[in-house]
Amino acid sequence: MNRTENPPPGLELLYEGAAAHNRGDLTEALRIFEHAADTTTDGVRTSALVNAASVYDELGDHEGAATRYRAVLGEIPGDAVEKRASALINYSQALQHLGALDEAQDALEQARALLADADELGVLRVSCLLSLTAVASYRARWSRAIDIATESLNTALRLAPELAGYSLMNLAVAYFETGRHELGVDFARQALTAFTEAGNHNALADTQQNLAQIFMRLDRLDEAEELVEAAQLYFERTGLGHRIGIGWKIRGFLAERRGDIDRAQEWYRRSLDHFQASGALLDVAALQCRLATIEFAHGRVGAGQQLLDGSFVIYAERGLGSECAKLDYWHAVLLEMVIDDLAEPAPELVVLGRALSVTAAIAIDAVRYTLPSGSRREQWHREIAEPAMRLAFRFAHLCQDGALLADLIETRCAGTTLDIDRAQPAERPQFPLDTPDPPALTELPGPLQLGAALAQVAASAGLPVAPPPRLAVEPGGRIALADYIEAAEHRYGGKFREDRVIPA
Repeated sequence: MNRTENPPPGLELLYEGAAAHNRGDLTEALRIFEHAADTTTDGVRTSALVNAASVYDELGDHEGAATRYRAVLGEIPGDAVEKRASALINYSQALQHLGALDEAQDALEQARALLADADELGVLRVSCLLSLTAVASYRARWSRAIDIATESLNTALRLAPELAGYSLMNLAVAYFETGRHELGVDFARQALTAFTEAGNHNALADTQQNLAQIFMRLDRLDEAEELVEAAQLYFERTGLGHRIGIGWKIRGFLAERRGDIDRAQEWYRRSLDHFQASGALLDVAALQCRLATIEFAHGRVGAGQQLLDGSFVIYAERGLGSECAKLDYWHAVLLEMVIDDLAEPAPELVVLGRALSVTAAIAIDAVRYTLPSGSRREQWHREIAEPAMRLAFRFAHLCQDGALLADLIETRCAGTTLDIDRAQPAERPQFPLDTPDPPALTELPGPLQLGAALAQVAASAGLPVAPPPRLAVEPGGRIALADYIEAAEHRYGGKFREDRVIPA
C-alpha cells in the first residue's frame, strides 16, 4: 500500500506495525496490528487482520493464524484481487505448518487463478509460486518443485527481482533432495550472500538454518554448527518459537552425530516442546523419529516404536505416503541395529523388519520413475533406493525367506545388476527425514543473474518414465513380490507398479 496525500484513517498504524516487525519485535507488531483491526474500517482493517494473522503464524500459533485467515477471507470481496490473493497465500503458509497440505494447495491455486493476468502484482505472483514450491517439497514431489521454482525465478526476474533469492533457495532444497548436492549448496550460498548484503535479518537467519541442515547431511558438522548457532541467537532474541525449535533440532542432531546422546536427547526435547506448542505437527513427527532413534540406541525398543507409530499416524493422516515409506525404512534400519547387537533376536523383530523394509523399498524405488532426467533417476537409485533395497535383501536373508530372495533377485535382474554381497550388513545409512524447511516468504532486494543462469542449466530437459511392469515368474506365472506390492500401495497410497505383466 502506497502513501497518498489523503491516506485512509489508521494507515499509519500499518506502517508502525511493519516497522516493529522489520526490527524483529513481533510482540509489538502484533499489538499494533490488532489495535488497528479494532479501530479502523474497510481496507485498512482488512490489511491489519491479515498482518496480525501472519504474526501469529510467525510466533508459532499456526492454528490461531489459520482461524484468523479463514475469518478475514470471509470478509474480503471476490473482486478485491490483491487483498484476497495475499490473504490466500498467507493462509496457505499456516496450513502448511499444520500439515494440511491439500487445503494449502487449494488456497494457492485460488490465488494463482486470481493473479493470472495481474502483472502489476508481481510480488504476489512470485510469492504464490514460492509457496506452491514449498507444498510440492513437503510432498517430496521434487520434479514438480523444480519446475515451479524455475518458473518462480523467471517470474521474479521479470516482475519482482527482489524475491529472486527465495526461488534460488527453493531450487537449492529441491536439487539437494534429488542428489545434486553441490548445485544445492551453490544455490543456498547465493541466497545467503544476497540476504547478508540486503540486511534482511529474518531471511538471513532462515537461510543459515537451511544451509546448516544441508551441511549436516553432508557430514560437514563444523560448518553446520557455526551457521545454526548464529541463527539461534537471532531467533531466541526475537522469540520466533517455530524457528527456535528448528535450531534445537539441528543442534540435537549435531550432538547425536558426535556421539553425545544425552545432550542430543535434551536438545530434541526442547525442540519438540516448541513444535508442540506451535502446532507444527510435521516437525513433531520428524522430532519423534529422532527421539525414537535414541530410544533404540538405549535398547528401549517399545518406547521407540511408540514414537515411530505416532509419527506414522501424523504422516498418514495427511496423505504423505513418501514420508510414511521413509519412516518405515528408518524403522527397519533401527530394527537391524538392535538385531545385530543381540545373540538371539526375537523372531518377531526380524519378521517386522522384513515387512517394513520390503514395502518401503518398493515405494522408495518407485520415486525415481517420476523424475524427468535420466541422471536424476540414476542418482536417486544409487544414493536412496539402492540402500533401501539392500536392507530388504538383508531381512529376507535373516528370515531365511527363499521365495522372497528369489523375487527380489528377479526384480533387480529385470533392471540393474545385483551384487549379492551387498545384502550383507553395510555402513549405517543416514537418517532420511531431516529435510531443510522451505524458505519463508520475506522480501529480498536485488536480482541474481548468476543464479538464474544456473537454474536454466540445471532444469535440463527430460521425460519421466513409467513405473516398471509386474513380473510373472515360474512356477505358475505368479507375480513377483505381489503381496508386498499390494501392501505398499495400500500402506502408502501410491501406484508403484504398472498393471502390465511381463515374464521374468
